[in-house]
Amino acid sequence: MSVSAELHVIGRPLVDVQLAHPTVTGIARGDLPEPVFRSWLEQDYLFLLDYVRVFSRLAWQAPDDHLGVLVDLAHATFHEELDLHRSLSAGFGADLGGVRKGPACAAYTAFLLESAADYADGLAALYPCMWGYSTLGRALAADAPADSRYRPWIDTYADPGFAELAGRVATMIDEAVTDSARAARFFTEGMRHEIAFWDVP
Repeated sequence: MSVSAELHVIGRPLVDVQLAHPTVTGIARGDLPEPVFRSWLEQDYLFLLDYVRVFSRLAWQAPDDHLGVLVDLAHATFHEELDLHRSLSAGFGADLGGVRKGPACAAYTAFLLESAADYADGLAALYPCMWGYSTLGRALAADAPADSRYRPWIDTYADPGFAELAGRVATMIDEAVTDSARAARFFTEGMRHEIAFWDVP
C-alpha cells in the first residue's frame, strides 16, 4: 500500500467526524446560522493566506518535478479559493479585512508553517486540507442545500479539478516520504486541526 493510501485509511474516519460536525451539517442542509458561517468564512480566509505561504515555503525545497504542482497550488489558492471567499463575504456580511485569527486558526497555521520547514513533513501536514476538503465537497454535493448561497463553496471543493490537485499531492507524498509512520503523525495532527477548525469562534 502506498503512503498516501495509508493516509486515506487513517483519514476517512476523521472525515466522517467532520461530516457529522454541526457546522458541516448546517452547510449541507443550507440552514447554518449566518453568523456562524460568517465567522468561519473570515477565519478560513486568514487560514488560506497562510496556506499560500506554506506552498511557497515547500516550493523553495521541492525537487524540479514537484515545483510546478506547488506553484499551481499556490496560484489556485490565492486566485480561486480566496476569490471565492471574497465573493461569498458580501452575501454573509463578512469582514475579511478587519478580522483576527481565532485560537483554532492560529494553532493550525502555526503547525503548517512549522511543518513546512521539512519537505516531506510539510506535504503530510497539508494533505488533510487538500484531500479532506475534496472528500467533503463530493459528499456534500450529492444533496444540494436549500440555501443556494452555500452552493458555490460546495461546488468549489466537489470540482474534479480540485480532486485532481489533491491527487497530485498524493503522488508527491508517495515520491517524497521515506518514513510512513512520521507522515502519519503529521497527517493525523493536521486532521485534528481540521476538525477543530469547524468549532467556529
